[in-house]
Amino acid sequence: MVLNVEADTKVCVGAGQCVLVAPDVFDQRVEDGIVRVIQTDPPSEQHRAVEEAVHLCPSGAITFR
Repeated sequence: MVLNVEADTKVCVGAGQCVLVAPDVFDQRVEDGIVRVIQTDPPSEQHRAVEEAVHLCPSGAITFR
């Protein structure tokens, strides 16, 4: 299954929850802590972590389809 991960950097508040639960998929910009998606189509073993990141994100910046 293909998982297309996206993050809205205009909505992100830099909480970093996504990086904590899925560090192979997300990172944060050094200058302001805003999310960076480093794997838009992560392997299936990362899908559960991405789902958790979506639920933990306080601003709702992360989506996938």
